[in-house]
Amino acid sequence: MDKKNLELAIKLRHELHQHPELSNHETWTKQHLIDFLKEHTSLEIVDKGSWFYAIYRSKEGKKNIAFRADYDALPMDEGIDLPYGSQIAGVSHKCGHDGHAATLAGFALEIDQNGSDNNIFFLFQHAEETGDGAAQCVEFIEENNIDEIFAYHNMSGMELKSVNIIDGTINCASKGMIIHMEGSPSHASEPEKGKNPAYAIANIINAIPDFISSKENKGLVLCTIVQVDIGERAFGVSASKGDLLLTIRALYEEEMDRLQRNLEDLAKAQAEKYGLKVSFSYTDCFPETANHKESADKIRKVAKEKGMKVVEMSEAFRGSEDYGHYLKKTKGAICYIGNGMDYPPVHTYEYDFNDEIIETAVELFKGLAEI
Repeated sequence: MDKKNLELAIKLRHELHQHPELSNHETWTKQHLIDFLKEHTSLEIVDKGSWFYAIYRSKEGKKNIAFRADYDALPMDEGIDLPYGSQIAGVSHKCGHDGHAATLAGFALEIDQNGSDNNIFFLFQHAEETGDGAAQCVEFIEENNIDEIFAYHNMSGMELKSVNIIDGTINCASKGMIIHMEGSPSHASEPEKGKNPAYAIANIINAIPDFISSKENKGLVLCTIVQVDIGERAFGVSASKGDLLLTIRALYEEEMDRLQRNLEDLAKAQAEKYGLKVSFSYTDCFPETANHKESADKIRKVAKEKGMKVVEMSEAFRGSEDYGHYLKKTKGAICYIGNGMDYPPVHTYEYDFNDEIIETAVELFKGLAEI
């Protein structure tokens, strides 16, 4: 990677870090990235509102290859002293999306200056943390006839600059599920005159171990109880409303969907038994992210040719990634590049994106742009 381009990418990363924005509110971040590309490249830029992409048009135009980076931050304080620390209280880049965006911008500089035999699309995506972003951006694939799409995520606990890859599912599917039950209140001394959802919710909770049993599922299936909220702190009143908040998660999306159906069916049955109304709502919905083997093999090949250490992941991450939406529409893969074995984990106060891996990622992308 050209030294000046690397310096510009690192400087950009630090600027993004200073101005973090939460999912679906990345106004400054998006404009700053556009301004950077306009200043340093001649790439075509397509503004899509909450997100955008840039295009390098090749004279040969053999294939349409896309590369994606996210750029939203987390609702966390900075927590550590940095010369480029967050200037926004309660918001910081503790997942490294500032680094992902700066990497893609640095890669754009290299392609703009050195060219490619393929048309290269640089997709800058909002709202990955909430799962909204890729679902809104996925139209980009068909509109531009994208043949293949690639991305990376930084990850601590992996050897510095190593490229970590797996075929098939690399990130589990997940969603937040809210089961709302409503009956009628009564005096606490006469609970039989009301309709209390407590027993119905308790029965749902008790059924969870059977629903997620390995005997009943072909892959990892989890149901995590996030919150149980029933009634009020009023000892003279029998509860009449209740919410059960769950995170459902699975290696395979079809297994998560089956868990969801089982929970819904049981909740409906319990509601009927106890004379309750029941409703369901969902949030933070993520598909499974399943790498295409052909694309994952390209990552392996390029990484090895460039002298990078390739590590075969033994299993998928339980955490989710909305990148899976793209992989339902076209070929592609995502890999993890290591921050270092003892590097502070993402989503912790001690974490800051490791600038050392920007060049590694750019070089990997450059190889994938030509393969």
